[in-house]
Amino acid sequence: MTAPASTPSQTVNLAVVQMHMTEQLEGNLRRAEAHVRSAAAAGAQIILLPELFENLYFCQLEREEYFALAHPVEHHPFLGRFQNLARELGVVLPVSFFERAGQAHYNSLATIDADGSMKGTYRKSHIPDGPGYEEKYYFTPGDSGFKVWATRFGRVGVGICWDQWFPETARAMMLMGADFLLYPTAIGSEPEGVQSPNSHQMWQRAMQGHAVSNSSFVGAANRVGTEVVGGLSQTYYGHSFIADFAGEIVAELDEGQEGELHHRLDLSAARQFRAGMGFFRDRRPEHYGALLTLDGQTGVSSRSR
Repeated sequence: MTAPASTPSQTVNLAVVQMHMTEQLEGNLRRAEAHVRSAAAAGAQIILLPELFENLYFCQLEREEYFALAHPVEHHPFLGRFQNLARELGVVLPVSFFERAGQAHYNSLATIDADGSMKGTYRKSHIPDGPGYEEKYYFTPGDSGFKVWATRFGRVGVGICWDQWFPETARAMMLMGADFLLYPTAIGSEPEGVQSPNSHQMWQRAMQGHAVSNSSFVGAANRVGTEVVGGLSQTYYGHSFIADFAGEIVAELDEGQEGELHHRLDLSAARQFRAGMGFFRDRRPEHYGALLTLDGQTGVSSRSR
């Protein structure tokens, strides 16, 4: 009997950036670029920056003036800069930004391929609304649907922050052919007087669950530092990490630590493990109608209301 031919291993070097932000755009961009250059020099091929790294996390409170931070994709003030950087370094860059489109405003992400071309834009689907995270005031719920992009270094699926708490986001992107999942984020303490547990372990466990149930590598990039916006203060706890396809955290930065995480993703091993586990083989989508509703009444779509 002839042994089956072995499949060549496909590996990708992923870097996740953890950094602080200020209200100075140019300083944030220079710091982000320095991290990208450092990660690329260390061999990274895909480099993930945190959510909305262009400014402080202004969503701590509701103020009309912060809408001025949003810009259209066309002639954007810094997306072109990162396209040039990606082309120069030969790396893939998913870049978070505040998008204005006509009268709508979105929490968006542009994926830039290693040749500097723009693969497309994803608009955040799940928009939180709570003390210190007043995003529904600023952002229209995304209308792009989930996105997976074929890049030089694999098929990239990217959600944004609050998306990371929803298993549907991860499963949808994996069904669309993602090789791995990435989540830029901004998460930390709650405002003073709000009783809430330190969520960093819950936050990690949610995404480790996505790694397990989809047999996929997962990377998350958070910000660090204390930010004061309109007299309100919030501290972002870092703990950016990369989990392997069995859900184990294989790289992590500490609270307050700035820098880049690195891990080599063996996509061939993940693909083989995923097929063997059978999670996708044994799915029963014909029984998942309740997921298409708001109240669990199968067959009554939320879209029809």
